[in-house]
Amino acid sequence: MNNQSLATLLYVVVLFALLYFLLIRPQQVRQKKHQQMIRSLKVNDQIVTIGGIYGTIVKVKEDTFVVRVADNVRIEILKSAVGQVRQQEAEDKD
Repeated sequence: MNNQSLATLLYVVVLFALLYFLLIRPQQVRQKKHQQMIRSLKVNDQIVTIGGIYGTIVKVKEDTFVVRVADNVRIEILKSAVGQVRQQEAEDKD
């Protein structure tokens, strides 16, 4: 191998490593945190869906949650549709 082909190979390897650490790895970390959050949810946890719907978990099923969004109004959402968990203290102040 001559110096030019070695430099080209090194450039490709460095570029791939840079893309991995800047794009792929952070996405994997975010996905793991989201999965952990979904696994830790239980009945009476207050959530916000990725669509912006506020609600309280009423029932936990295998792939879905039944969420109370108003008095006598319940919807069933996919577990992956949960965007975040609301803090109890914020609700007490409102």
